[in-house]
Amino acid sequence: MTRQDPARTVPDTAPPAPPGPPPETGPAPAPAGSAPHRASEADALTCRALRYAFGETRAVDGVDLAVRPGEVFGLLGPNGAGKTTAIRCITTLLPVPAGMVHVFGHDAARERMAVRRLLGYVPQQLSADAGLTGRENVALFARVYDVPRRERAARVDQALRAVHLTDAANRLANTYSGGMIRRLELAQALVSAPRLLVLDEPTIGLDPIARTSVWEHINAVRAATGMTVLVTTHYMDEAEQYCDRVALMHRGRIRALGTPAELRSALRARRARTAPSAPGPAPSPLPAHGPATPSPPSATEPTLEDVFRDVAGTGLDEQSGDFRDVRNTRRTAARVG
Repeated sequence: MTRQDPARTVPDTAPPAPPGPPPETGPAPAPAGSAPHRASEADALTCRALRYAFGETRAVDGVDLAVRPGEVFGLLGPNGAGKTTAIRCITTLLPVPAGMVHVFGHDAARERMAVRRLLGYVPQQLSADAGLTGRENVALFARVYDVPRRERAARVDQALRAVHLTDAANRLANTYSGGMIRRLELAQALVSAPRLLVLDEPTIGLDPIARTSVWEHINAVRAATGMTVLVTTHYMDEAEQYCDRVALMHRGRIRALGTPAELRSALRARRARTAPSAPGPAPSPLPAHGPATPSPPSATEPTLEDVFRDVAGTGLDEQSGDFRDVRNTRRTAARVG
């Protein structure tokens, strides 16, 4: 696939995979007698052999990854790959055994509140209340994130200003366009001044202009604060343009990890090794006048979408999401579209 990133390597002290069949529900149990591991605070996020099962279905099956401080890290994959389940484990919305997830050195199992104070989260489903104004929505999240009372008003103003919603702050959210709603949700996540911003398909259902606007605001806040961003998306052009590194996930596991350029280069090399040898075309005669015109880039140059297809396959996957996944995605797209 691609070269293994050193940050992904599971150290010798990492707990081994639990033996036996997957649990009936919830996270896979931690090995008995395993010593707690304190992840390096040099990483913004570390997952070590992360597993989570729903009954007999193991949605996340041994994920190892490390996200560096200040980078935009993309988690890509088809529906049902386990991305959202992994995100919910990282954000402490699903319980995991100690040692599997660390955020800036804090264990998500042992230090849940400390982890939550470091996070801002924009879920795939809408979190804004249509019956409240933009300012009231952000103020509500300031209370949820336990922003000190004396700082709330200033933090709310700062978050609204960061996403250019100050002028619309006193309008009801149900009067906002799709792009404005997503920017409002971004303000809700930013009001706590998070060190790690987690975005689960933040531009779903938006038109290209609104998508670009959302990403411009994300990058502006990131440049100003040094914030780390973990994002899931189905838009390969977004991942190519905005992500420093990406991991491609399929059926609960990481199948490839690296920069978009590294993944494209690895696919190009694989294609070259497996392509049947054929005699090359005869050289074209030199033109009678002037230099030769440079050849256009090869039409077979792989894209990140080609890498995605190489990892996930090109056919319809019967395991890719369920009825609820489709319903939630369509509801969100309809509400912001």
